[in-house]
Amino acid sequence: MKSQKITALLLVAIMLLSSLLAGCSKGSSTTTENVSTGETESSKTETTQTGSTEANSGEPVEITFWTLSTRQAAVDPIVEAFNAANSNIKVTASYYDTDGIKNTCKVAATANTLPSMWFNWGGSLGGFYAENGLTYDLTEYAKEHDWANKFSAGALNLCQLSNTLAGYPTSYNALGVYYRKDIFEKYNIAVPTTFEEFEQACATLKENGIVPISTAGLNGWHVMRFVELLIEHYAGAELHDKLSTFQESWNNDAVIKAFAKYQEFCEKGYFPEGFVTADPNDTLINMASGTAAMDIQGQWQDGKIIQDGVDINLFSTFAFPSGGTNRLSSFAEMTQFNKNLSQEELDACIKFMDYYYSEDNTKKYAEYYNLPLPFNGASMPEGQPNVEQIINTSNKNGTFTITDQALPTEVADVLFNAQDAMAFGEMTPEEGAANIQAAIEAYNNK
Repeated sequence: MKSQKITALLLVAIMLLSSLLAGCSKGSSTTTENVSTGETESSKTETTQTGSTEANSGEPVEITFWTLSTRQAAVDPIVEAFNAANSNIKVTASYYDTDGIKNTCKVAATANTLPSMWFNWGGSLGGFYAENGLTYDLTEYAKEHDWANKFSAGALNLCQLSNTLAGYPTSYNALGVYYRKDIFEKYNIAVPTTFEEFEQACATLKENGIVPISTAGLNGWHVMRFVELLIEHYAGAELHDKLSTFQESWNNDAVIKAFAKYQEFCEKGYFPEGFVTADPNDTLINMASGTAAMDIQGQWQDGKIIQDGVDINLFSTFAFPSGGTNRLSSFAEMTQFNKNLSQEELDACIKFMDYYYSEDNTKKYAEYYNLPLPFNGASMPEGQPNVEQIINTSNKNGTFTITDQALPTEVADVLFNAQDAMAFGEMTPEEGAANIQAAIEAYNNK
């Protein structure tokens, strides 16, 4: 009888061992002890389609999102509502200003601590992450989920960077000249249709104590918006495009003339006093107060005007008269995803993006979006009259890629430094053009 019991126990042990081995072949499981409490915690991991491992313990998938602080008033309630409706996902958002998010993402890229997803621009800014293999390539995902019918072709094309679909398109933007209609009317200034008329408008405004152009030089990109329009004027569309793609040298007469005109505008006081060190996020203050008449902005400015409680009916837009075609500068924005996301994490990120850019949310928080959305069939926003005007003008006149997205960062920085130096009279236009071309050659050699 004793030997029969031993045999039976051995059979049970063999069956248990076989069961454990079979379980290990499907996935690994570990049991750990919490030293502080003595409690045991079990965690199970499974290999996903992406080759990484993900938690399957009943806890929500946690994803992190870095975006612009100017959108926090909309993002906070959107995140809260999304988390409440999706108990299996937890989104945590962090906020940065325009230059803060650029710098923070670059630091995180170096330290391999990028979030699950982050706001970015197209061109060379978003291209850095694609070129260095830091973003999730969405090419196959887009095919599987029919993004060609979801997004406009133009938006998807602007997110194609380094032969990858490097982001989820969130906006297409074009920039025009915002101006105060009442100030123009008061001084009998017609909307300029030629560059000479634009110069005369600036002179009239200055004579009457109004700053012609609200701009700010901190970090370079806002002043760049005006400088690139001068280059477009003197170079024309064809040469300007070749400059942006390094097919022509920047050390040429058109660039030098553009820099000379910019320096002349500085000397005439056509920009606010102390503009070189001013914050570009504050340029609306001058227009809202009536101390400045014009600013180079994209269609998102309507939303900012509304956020700041300024009367939107005071403002209208026109295309800067340049280059014969009056093209507008343009760029894309996107959300980029971390290359290390598991399939479950990627699905959670895109589910959140779809919710963020849903029709209900864009209507509810319209002033915090760059509308219209880059989706097929997207409508123009209500109460933002200049949005449709700028988009229609860009479709009619054409566009060129905004300079800090057309040029690599190390070249754009040399342009920004030249702008400051020329504003202070510390650099000639000839030296500025030569310095930029030298930076281009150094970049190409690298």
